[in-house]
Amino acid sequence: MSKPTIGFIGLGIMGKPMAHHLVRAGYPLIVLNLVQGPVDELVAAGAQAGKSAKDVAARSDVVITMLPDSPDVEAVVNGADGIAQGIKSGALWLDMSSIAPATTRALAKQLEAQGVESLDAPVSGGEKGAIEATLSIMVGGPDATFERAKPILEVLGKNIVHIGDTGAGQVCKACNQIVVGVTIQAVAEALALAENSGVDPAKVRAALLGGFAQSKILELHGQRMIDRNFNPGFKATLHRKDMNIAVTSGEERGMELPAAALVRERFEALIARGDGDRDHSALRTLLPIKEPAAT
Repeated sequence: MSKPTIGFIGLGIMGKPMAHHLVRAGYPLIVLNLVQGPVDELVAAGAQAGKSAKDVAARSDVVITMLPDSPDVEAVVNGADGIAQGIKSGALWLDMSSIAPATTRALAKQLEAQGVESLDAPVSGGEKGAIEATLSIMVGGPDATFERAKPILEVLGKNIVHIGDTGAGQVCKACNQIVVGVTIQAVAEALALAENSGVDPAKVRAALLGGFAQSKILELHGQRMIDRNFNPGFKATLHRKDMNIAVTSGEERGMELPAAALVRERFEALIARGDGDRDHSALRTLLPIKEPAAT
């Protein structure tokens, strides 16, 4: 049985390696991106270039979007020459962006009226997970649609969980980003306290990794903080966006999420300083090393 043709829109830090995995898995792939370089790279690997979102959708059985924010997804779906103008009845739209659950539900309902099946399938794992195809994928949508998409998702990730109905994947991603963001802040504070106390933060990290404080954030981002390596695997601007989705989702349900709101403020401070394109672990830089007091 031949594999479905996939249209992939959004070849950023994570989208580009994800698209490469699909090409290597033998899927016919049509790609589109605002910046041409990644498109040329994928074409050299065996993909075809799309002319517009409408063109990609018209030529594809499955359309994957991997875009920064809700307005970007809305524009690609409903803008001039957008997906909605070209997508075929019976096609599948798989949105792997991290966006507001309400946006996901509205767009899925709209495309359903055109005979299109939809899933929201945001991911976690950063650039490393995208490159290694070990992403955690959180899926919202009908059972049968999930089963249809599962072979594609298995090319891209290892932990694939069908969370529930449409929008549930985006709710899960908001929950994920609360845990990740708050933990990054906690690790930053812990290592800053160690350094400002004259204690080797690398040894503190090593000790904590053997105890109850162990986490992927401490392991990977703790090392980033020690090395002062803040080249983006996931940009601070994007995590601020995700924290805003989480806080807003809580407010819509009459809930206060104080830790999420605090970390959103920390990301806003980092962005205001001009460091929004650095990795989200750059929260550590908001806690400078203090000079010892004069005696």
